[in-house]
Amino acid sequence: MNRYIALQKAVELESLTKAAETLGYTQSAMSQMITSLEDEFSIKLVNRFRTGTKLTPEGAELYPLIDALVNQHRAIREKTAEIKGLGSGIVRIGAFSSISTQWFPALLKEFQALYPNVEFVIHQGDYKTHEEMIRTGAVDFAFVQEGQCGDLETLTLKEGIMLAVLPMEHPLSTLDTIPLQALTTDPFILLEEGAHYETLDAFRALGLQPNVKYVMHDDYAIMAMVEQGLGVSMLAELVTRNTNREIDLRPTEPLITRKLTIGYRNKASLSMASRRFLRCMQDHLEILP
Repeated sequence: MNRYIALQKAVELESLTKAAETLGYTQSAMSQMITSLEDEFSIKLVNRFRTGTKLTPEGAELYPLIDALVNQHRAIREKTAEIKGLGSGIVRIGAFSSISTQWFPALLKEFQALYPNVEFVIHQGDYKTHEEMIRTGAVDFAFVQEGQCGDLETLTLKEGIMLAVLPMEHPLSTLDTIPLQALTTDPFILLEEGAHYETLDAFRALGLQPNVKYVMHDDYAIMAMVEQGLGVSMLAELVTRNTNREIDLRPTEPLITRKLTIGYRNKASLSMASRRFLRCMQDHLEILP
């Protein structure tokens, strides 16, 4: 392959001397490699002039194929190096249960088919613990609250909606959308989110305060408690998918959204495996719920 690379560079620079300097060969070695190709093909590929090197008419016909061959060879070597770089490694992620259940199974299946030796460690937590894990290096990246994570770099992936979670046959279940004010009278089961609560912020923006009776760290435990009539709640629509709990789910008025944002110390600190998995997520955003 070195002979083809030598020819490509000589044609590109229109000079054997410059090509030899660029590739680290002597001019004699460059000339011998190209002569070897010409002997193999029984075709004169280039004319050597005092002013430079030019393709012969026959060489010009062959050159597009030679150029494509060298470029494909380069692409194969780059991909091979990338795969070898992911021959092993660990991706550590801080995620919510909704992401772990609704996003990761399909993403991990596809990623592991390409990089079977990469290991994953997925920690579930809230915004505060995710930030701490990023700063201490416990995770490579994690889902964080946009605008609330200081000097961390962030990347917003998607936006989701929040739903009111009600017991079956609750008086509010007759409504298509639930006014936030109507959720302030029942006992409220709040999802633990760390220092900043998106749910509470939505109420406070309207001058409202829910009757917080329980604070829970697990979305699925909250749905179980709502099913038993212990109160009402608000959860991300993503986590309520495919639930078999007997609960009613309704959008709120006004509609409450949350941004699904990744945080990390900086891009340079991420391992190749982590960068590749981040790219995998970005490449599949359109099909992720």
